[in-house]
Formats: sequence, structure tokens, C-alpha cells
Amino acid sequence: MASLPLIHHHNLNVPCALQSTTAESYDDISEQSTAHEETWGLKQESQLSFEAWRLGVETNTLRTWTLVPPEFVEYMENYMVGSGSQYVRDSQKVANESMAYVNSLKLSGDGRDAWVFDVDETLLSNLPFFEGRHYGGEGVDHDAFIKWADLAEAPPLPASRSLYVHLLELGFKIFLLTGRYDYERNATEKNLARAGYHSWDALLLREPEDYEKRAVDYKSERRLKIEQDGFRILGNSGDQWSDLAGYAVGHRTFKLPNPMYYIA
Repeated sequence: MASLPLIHHHNLNVPCALQSTTAESYDDISEQSTAHEETWGLKQESQLSFEAWRLGVETNTLRTWTLVPPEFVEYMENYMVGSGSQYVRDSQKVANESMAYVNSLKLSGDGRDAWVFDVDETLLSNLPFFEGRHYGGEGVDHDAFIKWADLAEAPPLPASRSLYVHLLELGFKIFLLTGRYDYERNATEKNLARAGYHSWDALLLREPEDYEKRAVDYKSERRLKIEQDGFRILGNSGDQWSDLAGYAVGHRTFKLPNPMYYIA
């Protein structure tokens, strides 16, 4: 078989117009790639800034804030309800740690071991309500939330419900301590029952004399009364630091994630 002739590329003459077009194409691709990298870099920087802000919220380092910053609303939505929701994962982690703690206890069996739960964003999820308010990016009108609560349609937080059921099986007395007002009792009880909660020992709501109190003061007073009635608060779960701070907080506290709003 005859050998194929070798082609020496340096002898080929490429038309100048083709060289120019090729160079311009490479320049366009390079510019597009650079723009894409810059956009991706900015997105990464914004994501990291959001995570830093959220950490400040969850550790109670950032206080008395009122709204999720506008530049973080997109990231907040992804955190709360995005694919494989990190919020659900974080809530499950808290429930798992709570369960491990409960299972390590040596219970008295005298009917005096108690656990305190907050309600909103602890047992019940108000995500359907906050979805229309950019997950904390818009202000919440109190009357609008009351109307939502009256519907009694808030779904449960599955991880918290599993913990709740386990505590009942172990014989715990469960106290639900919420910042909701006394006139919301019927709707709250109805919603809790619909969401699969039952057999609590008491549902404690703000009475008229509590309306103007800070959450941390009101809840501390109610927990102290539980202890004065002879119960041992072995665990205390809430989504706000005001659920877990103050006095008579219990043997151990568990903070659920909630970067949507802050209650002092």
C-alpha cells in the first residue's frame, strides 16, 4: 500500500478573513465565559453572605431585626422550601438530637417528668402563610396572621411530631407554651389536633395580663409555674431564643431553625 503523503500544516495558507472570524469567535466565547464566571462568583458570594447572616440569626448574635434583607430573599426561599430543603434537614437534626437525649434519660416514672414545646415553627409550620410574604422578606400584619391561624390549616413539622409521639409513649407530661393569645385557643386546639397532636397536659396561651409582656418574660413565668406545680422540665423545644432563655428553662433546651422572624 502506498504511504499517505504527509501534510505539513505550516505550508497551508488560511485566508485572512477566516483567521479574523475565528479570532473574533474565540474572543466572544472568552468574554461569555468570563461573564459567566463573574456572575457565578457573585452568586457564590451572596450565598455565603446569606449563610453568615443566617448563622448570626440562629446563634442569637443578630437581635431585634425585623425583616429578611432584600438581597437574601431568594436564598431564604431556597433554604426553606428548595429541593432537599435544608430547613427540613436542620429541623430533623434537632429532633434527632432531642430523641437521643430523651433516650439517655433515666425517667422517674412518677408522672412528673415534663417537656415544654412552643407551637408556631416548633410543632406547627406556617410556611404556607409566609410563602406569600417572601419568607420573612415582607412585614407581617398581626391581623393577617390571626386570620390565617383561625383557618387551623398549618401543617405539622414531621420531625417534631415524631419526637412528640415518642415523649407521650415514654410517659412525659407535655406542656404547650405559645405566644398566641387566649382568644386563639379554639383555633389552635383544632389545628394541633388536625396536625396529629393530642394528649397534651396543658395548652398555655397569653392571658390579658400577658398581652404586653416580652415573650421571654411571659414564657419564663409560665415555666416557673409548671415547676412550682411539681413538674420537672427535662426538655424545652422552641424556634425562638425567647422560648429558651430567661429562667426555669428546663434541664436542656433545643433550638429549632427559624430565620424568618424574630421575637424577643
